[in-house]
Amino acid sequence: MTQQQWHTDRWFTSPWNFDEQVAGSYQFDDNLAIHDVTLRDGEQQAGVVFTADEKVRIAEALAGAGVHRIEAGLPAVSDEDFNAVKRIASMDLGTEVYAFSRCSVDDVKKAIDCGVTGIVAEVPSSRHLIELGYRWSVERAIALSVEATAFAHENGLKVSFFPIDATRASLEDYLSLVEQVARDGHLDGLGLVDTFGSLMPQAVERFVTISRERLDVAVETHFHMDYGLGVANSLIAAALGANVIQTTVAGLGERAGNTPLEETVLALLTCYGRDIGIRTEKLTPLARMVCEVAGVDQPSNRPVSGSRLFDVESGIITTWVRNVRGTDLTEAFPYLPSLVGQDAPRIVVGKGSGADNINEALERLGIKASDEQKQAILLRVKQRSIELKGLLDDADVRAIAEDVVN
Repeated sequence: MTQQQWHTDRWFTSPWNFDEQVAGSYQFDDNLAIHDVTLRDGEQQAGVVFTADEKVRIAEALAGAGVHRIEAGLPAVSDEDFNAVKRIASMDLGTEVYAFSRCSVDDVKKAIDCGVTGIVAEVPSSRHLIELGYRWSVERAIALSVEATAFAHENGLKVSFFPIDATRASLEDYLSLVEQVARDGHLDGLGLVDTFGSLMPQAVERFVTISRERLDVAVETHFHMDYGLGVANSLIAAALGANVIQTTVAGLGERAGNTPLEETVLALLTCYGRDIGIRTEKLTPLARMVCEVAGVDQPSNRPVSGSRLFDVESGIITTWVRNVRGTDLTEAFPYLPSLVGQDAPRIVVGKGSGADNINEALERLGIKASDEQKQAILLRVKQRSIELKGLLDDADVRAIAEDVVN
């Protein structure tokens, strides 16, 4: 097979993605990185609690998958969180470890004591949230931000400034805040924070461009999934030059969650041709482990890591799979299951099945039947699936097939 960027031996996406009129405008940073916030923002999902040992286990898995930066938590939350961040920072994981910090010198001191590389320093940036949610003055928010970021920088920490609710702030208030912090405090990177996931894709370009032009600083995405747009918006921002994408494993997080690591990394690789060093074959095991620890169930058809993502029930698609299985399986799937650590596709039997599902099942079970008998088996299978409101297992199929054949 001739290899193309959109069609390799591991994936088959769309040539439109690589059309010169499209791809010619990309401005991807050569050092685009993932900053994963599962251990902090992911834990903010209602009902999710990670122990210190679980945080260490997740951090090791993130590093093993090649994640470039890990946000280990907010040390000021509790002694347990402080100890977890400190343990992770001391582990020599081969990745940068950051702590989350409110714009408070005391919070920054705790981060310093943990031995982290840098901090994500948060402050509200929309006037309405500052005045109504925090009951602060705007002047106080600015003063705290300047003091905390300057202190962090003076003590050797990298500073990613994190203006909460930036996308619902007026342009004037947002720029006034971040410009004063950049001038009088310090920031190495600026978080483009869409706290409520309400930024539309058409607005991303202006948000990224004006932030970069006015501040001449690296920008990082932090998008939420309230409208399901976090992945798309993060990819757009990255294509415009944002050099860090903040994610969570399996999209864990407050309300509808954060931009999921798995879809974002896979799209960068297969739809944009950007290999940023993440070991994609570890994505499914990572997501399933984190969800198990978090006590969160994933939809069975969730992108990348869903338990039935590569199960095929439809008769038409089953025929495709059987016809291309020995030549090019990407004719039937956008990417191979092995690319993301999944098992090979499984042809299953249910209401939507066709003749080739029955052929597959009978071959697997070693049962021979005539075409007429196969049609009778198929009709019985469909009826049984309706009764079960689900799929049939091999025992169900065997019982029906032997009854028909005999």
